Amino acid sequence: MPDLEYRFTVKEMPEDERPREKLIRHGPDALSTPELLAIIMRVGNAKENAIQLATRLLNDYNLEKLSKASVVELKNTLGIGDAKACQILACFELGRRLLTYESHPAIKTPRDVAGIMSPEMSHLKKEHFKGAYLDIKSRLIHEETIFVGSLGESTVHPREIFKIAIEKSAAGVILVHNHPSGDPTPSSADVAFTKRMVEAGNLIGIEVYDHVIIGSDGYASLKEEGMI
Repeated sequence: MPDLEYRFTVKEMPEDERPREKLIRHGPDALSTPELLAIIMRVGNAKENAIQLATRLLNDYNLEKLSKASVVELKNTLGIGDAKACQILACFELGRRLLTYESHPAIKTPRDVAGIMSPEMSHLKKEHFKGAYLDIKSRLIHEETIFVGSLGESTVHPREIFKIAIEKSAAGVILVHNHPSGDPTPSSADVAFTKRMVEAGNLIGIEVYDHVIIGSDGYASLKEEGMI
C-alpha cells in the first residue's frame, strides 16, 4: 500500500491513466466525472493532485450543487483559489448556455419559454428581467437582460423594452423574469407592471404576448393564469 502522506502527481501516473492523454486518445466520454473536472482545474494543491482534489469536490458537492456554488463559497469551504473556482464555474455556465442555445427556436407555449430560460435564470440570486423577442412566425430572434433588481411599475420604462423590439424588427415580446425565492407566483407588482407594458405595446403596435416568471419550483405565465 502506498504511503498516504505521499502526494503523487498526475504526471507520475501511467500515461494511459492520465486524464488529458485519455481524452486525446479515447474522447471525453471515456473519462469519469472526477477526471473531467481534473482537466478543468489542471493542477491540485499542496496535499492533493488534480484528480484527488476533483474527487473531494464531488464528494462534498454533487454536480448540481457545485454548479450553483459561488467563488467565495468554493474558496472558503474547499480551500481552492480564485483561478480554480472561476474555471469550475465558467465551465458550468458554458453548459447552461449550451442547453438554452438553438438558432431561432419556435416559441409556442409558456413551457417553451421556461425551457429556454430556466437553465440560466432559475438559480440566480437577484431578480433579472429579460425581453424575449419573436418574429412574425413566433421564433425567438433575440433575448436581452434589460434590468437587474426588484421589479416594479417604475423600474423599467416601456421605451427600454420596445426600443430593442424596433431595432430587431420583432413582431412581439415575451417578458421574462425570475423569483430568487424559488416561488414563481406573480406578485401584484408583477401584474401591474405587465398590464402597463401591454398597454404601451398596443399603442405602438408591438404585442406583449406574455410575462413568464421563472423560479426553482417551476414557472408561471400571466397569460395562462388570465392576469393579462
